[in-house]
Amino acid sequence: MQAVATDFGIDKALKALGVKDINEGSSTGSNNFSNGELIESYSPVDGKLIGKVKATTREDYDRVMDAATKAFLSWRDVPAPQRGEIVRQFGNKLRELKEPLGKLVSYEMGKSLQEGYGEVQEMIDICDFAVGLSRQLNGQTIPSERPGHVMREQWHPIGVVGIISAFNFPVAVWSWNTALAWICGDVCVWKASEKAPLCSIACQNIIADILKDNNLPEGISCIINGDYKVGEFMTTDPRIPLVSATGSTRMGRIVGKTVAERFGKSLLELGGNNAIIITPTADLKVVVPGAVFGAVGTCGQRCTSTRRLIIHESVYDKVRDAIVGAYGQLTIGNPLDEKNHIGPLIDHDAVNTYLAAIEKAKAEGGNVLVEGGVLEGEGYESGCYVKPAIIEAENDFEIVQHETFAPILYLMKYSGDVENAIAKQNGVAQGLSSAIMTNEMKEAEKFLSYAGSDCGIANVNIGTSGAEIGGAFGGEKETGGGRESGSDAWKVYMRRQTNTVNYSDELPLAQGIKFDL
Repeated sequence: MQAVATDFGIDKALKALGVKDINEGSSTGSNNFSNGELIESYSPVDGKLIGKVKATTREDYDRVMDAATKAFLSWRDVPAPQRGEIVRQFGNKLRELKEPLGKLVSYEMGKSLQEGYGEVQEMIDICDFAVGLSRQLNGQTIPSERPGHVMREQWHPIGVVGIISAFNFPVAVWSWNTALAWICGDVCVWKASEKAPLCSIACQNIIADILKDNNLPEGISCIINGDYKVGEFMTTDPRIPLVSATGSTRMGRIVGKTVAERFGKSLLELGGNNAIIITPTADLKVVVPGAVFGAVGTCGQRCTSTRRLIIHESVYDKVRDAIVGAYGQLTIGNPLDEKNHIGPLIDHDAVNTYLAAIEKAKAEGGNVLVEGGVLEGEGYESGCYVKPAIIEAENDFEIVQHETFAPILYLMKYSGDVENAIAKQNGVAQGLSSAIMTNEMKEAEKFLSYAGSDCGIANVNIGTSGAEIGGAFGGEKETGGGRESGSDAWKVYMRRQTNTVNYSDELPLAQGIKFDL
């Protein structure tokens, strides 16, 4: 990695994270060199080159996999609570480096500095969760139908876990997977987004130092760099029993099919088309911040971003005016300046997608309430800063049916009972996050019932964005069905085994079968 001095103290952050003047390529912890092509990382904040990373070649990948598979053989023998101790040390190191890592996340990806710090806090939180979990990887005892027998279920490490992460959460999603995989006894190979490769190098440097200090093999944590072709190394590799992939539905279809063809497992976290239902009893003091942050946070580049507001016709005008008024108070600019609410989109391709979506919505009959557009002039030189847009639309518009990774919010009405709103909310192909704003208990319970939201996340009186690590994160339908982070999501990183022990002097067969010899 060839570091380039930049403004806003980024050079100091890079130095603190060990991202310095070296050729960073595929890594198992040490500074291994690669002969791959250069990947240039430009900041969407100011358009400046942050650094260059070498892509992983097939030779590099096989070297990484050799290190990972060897490391697994010893790592799985370490007692789970001791594995938790390594994760504890990692979490503590993240506490020390929260400021520089959060700043790098903000600068390389473009999210606000507060969100950058918040992403590192998610890493710390999942480490805390995993440390406690390392003493609770419990199986169960099952009553046997045969006398003198006992049945039990236990969980074993699965092996090498492949992780493919997206640019929008360049460090948190990796940590959701690795913290759990590590305490389960697995080792990890991570392909970060080629749009934010420096964040992966920073994380790798942090964990590599901890592994070295504890005399553990560096292959427990590995990174590879590159585009989808490098990702294909993992998806087609039978040495990787589980691939966890975060990204678009299009990508997920390819990954899921490829991994399934070799009978591997995949954990898919794909697109969202998230809605908030706003009922007649909703409190505007809750509605406005929940809806606005959900729509514009991370410049609309979260899989849980609010895309649709489904508003009861009796309060539609009041809610519409309040949301439009709140948009007038938003500040857009350098995300490292904490006075700004919104930073840039990730790159010019994202800007073009945003502009095309607005034009498509207009062509389908949408009514623009808050005009979008690209910002120009001082402070916007990167060409990636856009204005959040609000458009009145219908749920069946083709553009509304698809996820656009940009700050475009669609407003629509519903009439009658809350069931009509739920039908609109569920009337898209994606099923990640959902919310209802209501002070009516019956409406809330209907929304949360089996006949309510069909999403993996369903909230009452909070927005669609901002999940806590204690709950399992993921969604249904085209969102992929995967679950990460809290609850019992750890089970996907392990293999289940049922044991039956006969401690009697006889051999009775199951189901009362007789087989006399």
